[in-house]
Amino acid sequence: MTETESKELRYGWTTGACATAATKAALTALFGGDFPDPVTITLPKGQEPAFALATEELGAEFAEVSIIKDAGDDPDVTHLARIISTVRKGPKNSGILFKAGAGVGTVTKAGLPINVGEPAINPVPRQMMTEVAETVSASFGQSADLEIEISVENGEELARHTMNGRLGILGGISILGTTGIVVPYSCAAWIASIHRGIDVALAAGESHLAASTGSTSEKAVAELYDLPETALLDMGDFAGGVLKYLKKHPAGKLSIAGGFAKMTKLAQGHMDLHSGRSSVDFTWLAEQMRDLGAEENLVEQTRNANTAMQVLEFARQAKLPLASRVARKARKKAVEVAANSTEIEVLVYDRKGRLVGKSDD
Repeated sequence: MTETESKELRYGWTTGACATAATKAALTALFGGDFPDPVTITLPKGQEPAFALATEELGAEFAEVSIIKDAGDDPDVTHLARIISTVRKGPKNSGILFKAGAGVGTVTKAGLPINVGEPAINPVPRQMMTEVAETVSASFGQSADLEIEISVENGEELARHTMNGRLGILGGISILGTTGIVVPYSCAAWIASIHRGIDVALAAGESHLAASTGSTSEKAVAELYDLPETALLDMGDFAGGVLKYLKKHPAGKLSIAGGFAKMTKLAQGHMDLHSGRSSVDFTWLAEQMRDLGAEENLVEQTRNANTAMQVLEFARQAKLPLASRVARKARKKAVEVAANSTEIEVLVYDRKGRLVGKSDD
């Protein structure tokens, strides 16, 4: 292992943690104190990170602070984004009001943990900012009647690289985080987005969902069934994330759509289809070819193949329905995980988006 490979990956901070820190610093200045730099907050599990202020401004009726988000070694779309909190005093007994500033989205579809019409600031960041606001207000003898406006520089552009549009979050990114900490290369965020996608689809009354491994298969299955965007789930490699959630939150029908290699992995029982965490078993594929009547030399060619696509071409030339056999076996594994909660089919596509196999053949 090289020195680079053995180096421990660096954790980072969520947008929710950055927004909380910015809010604490801005409120301190609003009530007459100095801008604390760095500013320290307490995360839900007790950690106390310190954040450097990027900018600060104090007006007659507002205070504003920005913090540059550090996502550590995670390939986060919001890494180095400027998270801005602008705070103002509100009317007496108004409580704390959250507003979506420029670059922060607004919820437009039911099924998310935030109500329609509300800023896309998730429950834990709201709670963190509420606790900070109440503590800082009390320390200055002030009531916590406040308007907290969170903005993200270039947030609307950043949101184009997330699932927000599909989830009905319009105008920018979401302020997220349940622990305040970004775990590098964590699968949790993607799986959480899949779960929210299912929630939104079910709340919208969609009875037929489609989970795809990539854009080619997603486009193809959407056209096949004329599905609205709300019904489409960007599953990626996380088949298990979809199926285990459907076990407890069933839909009427689920179409799983993907390429031959990933559907082969699913047929072999893998629920994580990433190339680094599961691989195609060519001996298994060779046995499928034999069961379909392939001659022994073709079975051996399959066993020694370099890629799954090469095997698919072998089958095509021999006019053997290998892709549909894989689809049926993948469906069987999927049904086992979802515990018969949902009608499931599996569709296998080639790289050009052509349907080459399906489980109901």
